[in-house]
Amino acid sequence: MLGKSYQQPLVSVITPTYNRPEYLKQALTSAVNQTYQNIEIIVSDNCSPESPQAIVESFNDPRIRFYRNSSNLGMLVNTITAFKYARGKYVASLLDDDMWEPDYLAKLVPLLEQNPDVALAFCDHYMMNASGEIDTTLTEKCTRAYKRHDLKQGIYQPFALQALVDQSVSPAIAAVIRREIINWDEFSNEVAGMWDVYLAYLCCRTGKGAYYYPERLTRYREHEQTETMQSGSRNVEAKIRKAKSEIFCYGTFLQDQNLAEFHPYFQNKWLHAQTTLGIGLMRSQQIDQARSYFKRALSQQKFNTRTLVALLLSYIPQPLANRLLNV
Repeated sequence: MLGKSYQQPLVSVITPTYNRPEYLKQALTSAVNQTYQNIEIIVSDNCSPESPQAIVESFNDPRIRFYRNSSNLGMLVNTITAFKYARGKYVASLLDDDMWEPDYLAKLVPLLEQNPDVALAFCDHYMMNASGEIDTTLTEKCTRAYKRHDLKQGIYQPFALQALVDQSVSPAIAAVIRREIINWDEFSNEVAGMWDVYLAYLCCRTGKGAYYYPERLTRYREHEQTETMQSGSRNVEAKIRKAKSEIFCYGTFLQDQNLAEFHPYFQNKWLHAQTTLGIGLMRSQQIDQARSYFKRALSQQKFNTRTLVALLLSYIPQPLANRLLNV
């Protein structure tokens, strides 16, 4: 069995982490317990208040490589830096608060080996709560929201529709990627929280396909610290970060003529993000900057009620405006 495992191509498991020791331990447990054995696990700690090195060392597994930043580099830089440490033929992201099913790599890696024209192999995933319990209702809702329930097993080539419009492909949660096809220096800070969508874009741009395997082989954890939970709430700073990231990414996609058939969709998303950013800035008392985003959005579309109302609210007393925005 040992000999067989080392005939398999090396897979680099990328785990950026910050201040989640208990979740990290669960994530790493799911990695070391993979039935696919030829892996390296790269843990990059973003200068947590308490180093997780003891947790890493408790596994006593030589496949784990631990790095700790001397200062906090930010989420994106820490993540991309971890990818740059990878030596494997394939890379797979395992975020420090997520988990994998034991056969995740065993089922996806052979699909890449058998199909050299495929950039990545991806699957569906479970949704779990902060305690690690699977939420079946939320899981099904997520599968349908990202249209994975409509996908048949097999290769999609090209796969910009699945990756960038439906966002069925999630490299951050449930995909194994050929390392050689990605230039990690192409990530700028503006990508921010949309790094998984941008990574999917870079994979699309190669012209290769994506193989979908219709099983739930990973688990995504929702809790108070996740960016999706924060940006979906009334956390103004999280909304601003998300909107800026969307403006950059959708703006980039609009410049790619190979994606011309999807430009109307990207344009709508870009305009919506402009308004969202304006609303966030208005709530932060940055009225002049907010109005500039509202006016820019209105100048590039015939009419949009949301944007127009937000602009009008920017001219009334802010306590009242903020109350109306929260309705």
